[in-house]
Amino acid sequence: MHLPQRITRLGAVALLLAGAGALTACGSSSSLGGSSQPPLAGESQLRAAMTALSENGGPPGVMTIVQQGSQVYELAEGKADISTGQVMSASATTRIASVSKPFSGAVLLSLAAQGKLVLSSTLAQALPSSPPAWGKATLAQVLQHTSGLPDYIKSPKFLKEFIANPKMERTPQQLVGYVANKPLDFKPGSQYGYSDTDNIVAGLVAERVLSKPYSEILKDLVTAPMKLSNTSLPSTTALPSGFIHGYDVNPPSIPEGTPAPPEDVSELINPGLAWASGGMISTANDLNTFIRGFVSGKLFNPQVLTDPAGFVPGAGGPPGPGTNSSGLSIYRYETACGTVFGHTGNMPGYTAFVGSTADGSNSVVVVVNSQITPKGNDAVFNRLLAVENQAICSANGQAGPSGSPSS
Repeated sequence: MHLPQRITRLGAVALLLAGAGALTACGSSSSLGGSSQPPLAGESQLRAAMTALSENGGPPGVMTIVQQGSQVYELAEGKADISTGQVMSASATTRIASVSKPFSGAVLLSLAAQGKLVLSSTLAQALPSSPPAWGKATLAQVLQHTSGLPDYIKSPKFLKEFIANPKMERTPQQLVGYVANKPLDFKPGSQYGYSDTDNIVAGLVAERVLSKPYSEILKDLVTAPMKLSNTSLPSTTALPSGFIHGYDVNPPSIPEGTPAPPEDVSELINPGLAWASGGMISTANDLNTFIRGFVSGKLFNPQVLTDPAGFVPGAGGPPGPGTNSSGLSIYRYETACGTVFGHTGNMPGYTAFVGSTADGSNSVVVVVNSQITPKGNDAVFNRLLAVENQAICSANGQAGPSGSPSS
């Protein structure tokens, strides 16, 4: 889910402005999975980037996982809960926003691998209840964001109702209904256009194929097989004990440039308003397991995800590191330290990035507890990209973009 920047508490969209009161991180920590582990390439650079991110309008906390083969490195900076002093942890629950999208992709791709649907099927065939004007878009185009489906989150009616009540309840069909009378934004397959409606439709297709709720399908096809015990699609705003609190670091009610404590927005929004597109919760540990397995083929033939012919230029919300291109529910990030496949996500209070090499051997997860986008604060966003880029370098055994290996 990627809401427009700056919706205030009970009256506005997105929650990010630069400026006011920098939070000083309370020291970084690292659990490297065992004292016998070799040193992490570029660890000092990664720590420095995380510290820089958490300062001057950055998030209260940053959690990064880097994995090389069987070696797992966890680095934490700052606080998961500024009221209690709880530190960031890879085992704490966080909202993952649009990182939910590869999960809905995993569902459809698993069903395709099982022969229960065909990705070349049109919406007219796979979801007859969808608007007739959308009928020629295929399931593959839905997953790639080349379908042309209009984005319900940009609907003026949705935004008005959401501003009035961020906890309002809407069914997936009602979410689609906000734009059901709209034509396609472009001819299917002719261009790229990021749309949260795509993944709502993907979830509805899965429900039609298996005749059960999407949350159960998600468990049956993805989270249970991959043993993701702390990953789910909640139906309420409540979060499990010990969760990572999400913050607006410059509350809209405070004049810009005026120091103010971050505002806790962890339970501001009903996750059902993002559903299969961005409503999931998980942990950094589970996300690391998921992206490694998803990309490397634990659920289906991985070639369907990483075939170079399956990508078109396009970035998610927010963009990820390096050069971004869009595949089937996943992005390819070509960076100075190598290529990874993954996804980004953000919503009020949270931003996340996951990435893995094609063989699943090296992976990264970055979780922060504020919403960071280039439209909110370019400087903070660039510092986020610096963390993501350095994490990729470290995962690939490089001290930095120069390609020098760890000593």
